[in-house]
Amino acid sequence: MAYFSSSHQRRKRPATMATADRQSPASAMVLAAGRGERLRPLTDTLPKPLIPVGGEPLVAHHLRALAAAGIHDVVMNLSWLGDRIRDSLGDGTNWGVHIRYSPEPWPPLETGGGIFRALPLLGPGPFLLVNGDVWTDLPLGGLVLERGMLAHLVLVPNPPHNAGGDFALGDGRVLAAGEGRLTYSGIAVIDPALFANSDAGRFPLAPLLRDAAAAGRVSGQLHEGEWTDVGTLERLQALRARLSPSP
Repeated sequence: MAYFSSSHQRRKRPATMATADRQSPASAMVLAAGRGERLRPLTDTLPKPLIPVGGEPLVAHHLRALAAAGIHDVVMNLSWLGDRIRDSLGDGTNWGVHIRYSPEPWPPLETGGGIFRALPLLGPGPFLLVNGDVWTDLPLGGLVLERGMLAHLVLVPNPPHNAGGDFALGDGRVLAAGEGRLTYSGIAVIDPALFANSDAGRFPLAPLLRDAAAAGRVSGQLHEGEWTDVGTLERLQALRARLSPSP
């Protein structure tokens, strides 16, 4: 997952804040624009979200989980082999959701730039963010954003490929620095106000999250259940083996 890369641009944008103490997301964004370089040659002809896992495309697990959580308005960004994704998923009816697409150029706009481009489709309130190349058993219902927070992150124990972690977690708050760091799962609730100073273009999400965490405006939770970043052929094979029915 390319969450934490460098450089971003900024501009002013009107902020929106939750009006209740805890606000549930009404929409979701599934990140699906990347090529999946470490999954080549598989992803040379098959976009990463459509890779079969557990008998259906990887992204279908997210769509089913979103529908089960009562989130039916889904935005998906597209770049690499985007037409294949659109042709396969259509409007999302088969999974109980309604998908709108946010096309991007190639190379794509990175996580932050892609989200910023899609904000008009997501609406003014908090939205659920899901990276299209992870698999998890985390129920997506119940994830909320507290008043005054700009993001709520789901963190997981550090996998071998990210042993140093990304953020610390203490008393329900995500810390940009500290001991006992955990890995960002690629699942979050985001307030559009996180992008209040962002500029259209190509930029990562990580600096925005770090700045907000340093300001005490990111909450978090630890998920200790199933979670896999399907970022390499080896991890894909391991996940498929784990999900295969026993003989």
